[in-house]
Amino acid sequence: MSLAPAVAQAKNAVPSPAVQKEFDGFIEKFRAALKTDDSAAVAGMTRLPFMNDKAIADAAQFRAKTYPTTFTAKNRACLQRGKAVYDRDQENNDNYFVFCGDLIFVFTRTPAGFLFTDIGAND
Repeated sequence: MSLAPAVAQAKNAVPSPAVQKEFDGFIEKFRAALKTDDSAAVAGMTRLPFMNDKAIADAAQFRAKTYPTTFTAKNRACLQRGKAVYDRDQENNDNYFVFCGDLIFVFTRTPAGFLFTDIGAND
């Protein structure tokens, strides 16, 4: 799945003040968890099964399989300072993207609030 076309259109999208406030609260907690390298807290802010992968269906699997390779010290530092870019997808979901080197971290507004939902290639 390429996120590039959606992100390219992001320049025109503007979140409502309520959506921006909700995301700001979420990303503050997410960044605090990354700062302390709290994989359990990050897993709790992630939509599971992660990226619809049945092998990453619960928090323990996410912490064992995804967290160590994805949330390296370099990526955690990038997510701490990276600017989040807003866009809406084809299904009218509110999304924020943070670009870290070759990766795009995706945060989506769900009925449960914002969650970390996807990692894409920054191509």
